[in-house]
Amino acid sequence: MTTTHVRTGAATHTGMVRDLNEDSLLVADGVYAVADGMGGHAAGDVASAIAVRRLGGLAGRARLTADDVRAELSAANADVLADVAANPDRMGMGTTVTGLATVEAAGSPHWAVFNIGDSRVYRLSAGALTQLTVDHSEVAELMAAGRITEDEALTHPLRNVVTRAVGTAPPPEPDIWVFPPVLGDRFLVCSDGLPLELADDEIGSVLRAADDPQAAADELIARAVAAGGRDNVSVVVVHCDAVGGSVLGDSALGDDTTPRPRAAAS
Repeated sequence: MTTTHVRTGAATHTGMVRDLNEDSLLVADGVYAVADGMGGHAAGDVASAIAVRRLGGLAGRARLTADDVRAELSAANADVLADVAANPDRMGMGTTVTGLATVEAAGSPHWAVFNIGDSRVYRLSAGALTQLTVDHSEVAELMAAGRITEDEALTHPLRNVVTRAVGTAPPPEPDIWVFPPVLGDRFLVCSDGLPLELADDEIGSVLRAADDPQAAADELIARAVAAGGRDNVSVVVVHCDAVGGSVLGDSALGDDTTPRPRAAAS
């Protein structure tokens, strides 16, 4: 299978308000994820760690598919429920999880972007920033229905209520999009603590300015904390530097530089 070469950076911070960092990160061979635990003293940090540990089992697989990702997300949900059954004091814990993985589709490398909850994956392609994931939250549904604005969502009393989470029964249905890699694309995987503090324009500006993904990750965290740090904030930045025999800087990149994600088959 044709290979895709990436560079990565990652950072996390408890923020300025919360005492515990319930986020977990995964930067592994071909799998990049952020999980934002929920439950506070009910062990949201445990739930997020369980989710990324399960996804970590996908790293390095020779022929990873979108269905493999879907299966591990389902297994993560079962793992969290099993942990709660064994530890009743953790009742109510759960986690979001979002990220991207290198998978095989039609015999060639593709990205699979996956999401459960309101953490996000952004893509910077041809200089334009796009949110690839759809927030599974009460405020996102209210905005989609035209009942509140984006500004109102930031302070809405239901802003922390998610409509899908790992650790629920029946198990949540993940969103998964599959699309081919594009040379020069940059991805940002983040918990909701980042867009809580920074507008998309500022996020895009940081991603465009930093050639080093670790520098971009550190700068995003620093700005979110300086802006208030009202929640835990975690980021993973992924730069796609090579696809097959082409490397960043080549002129022959193909005609389609802005492919649209397509839903993976169930």
